[in-house]
Amino acid sequence: MSNNLNFKLRIWRQDGPDAPGSFLDVEANNISEEASFLEMLDVVNENLLENDIEPINFPHDCREGICGTCGVMVNGQAHGPEKATATCQLHMRKFNDGDEITIEPWRAKSFPVIKDLVVDRSPLDRIIEAGGYISVPTGTPQDANATLIPKEVAETSMDAAACIGCGACVAACPNSAAQLFTSAKLHHLNVLPQGQPERWKRTEAMVETMEEYFGTCTNHGECHEACPKEISLDFIAFMNRDYVKAKIKNRSLASQAK
Repeated sequence: MSNNLNFKLRIWRQDGPDAPGSFLDVEANNISEEASFLEMLDVVNENLLENDIEPINFPHDCREGICGTCGVMVNGQAHGPEKATATCQLHMRKFNDGDEITIEPWRAKSFPVIKDLVVDRSPLDRIIEAGGYISVPTGTPQDANATLIPKEVAETSMDAAACIGCGACVAACPNSAAQLFTSAKLHHLNVLPQGQPERWKRTEAMVETMEEYFGTCTNHGECHEACPKEISLDFIAFMNRDYVKAKIKNRSLASQAK
């Protein structure tokens, strides 16, 4: 039988990127310890509506830790205190009865607040648009085993592809860097045979687009600690290596084309 818990919440409210924001103090009472963090916010919003107060806007979609839509700072930690857990998978049993919980949006200059806890994460989309895809014509569908892929290559590609693009790495980084996100999206394509034709063009385009919006990596490692999928820091090293190679190879190809 589950217990019910009571919390004191300090929730950030803001009408938009240019509007001043402030904390709303509100109580969340009789919350099941089995409830998820987002379910707790649902209960809070129901109570606010009953008192003719505008509900809190917060990001969510699948609520299964898959889509990467959710994400808030909980007591100063991206996604909250539970490691390798997205906000939607965080359960209230991880807190103690009577706890005061501060809830804020992702804190990063590249993620302006849209409203309350919702931020604009479209700069991550710009990185993907720059090259996070394979555009080689494939013709008719091939058999699944037509392209042989070594087991270790497939596994490391899948490890990188586990990134859900939530942006916790950016929010946790003191520099608001997006190297972990970018390197994961690069590596899961760059190690596969299908990704080789555009490897160097893709690497240069995605890294330089990233640099337009985000800060520089200084190896704090907070991105890995905050990541709900525990994406490895090794991918950043692989990205840096490929970027150096890409600059040389792309310059050589450009000179040959003249």
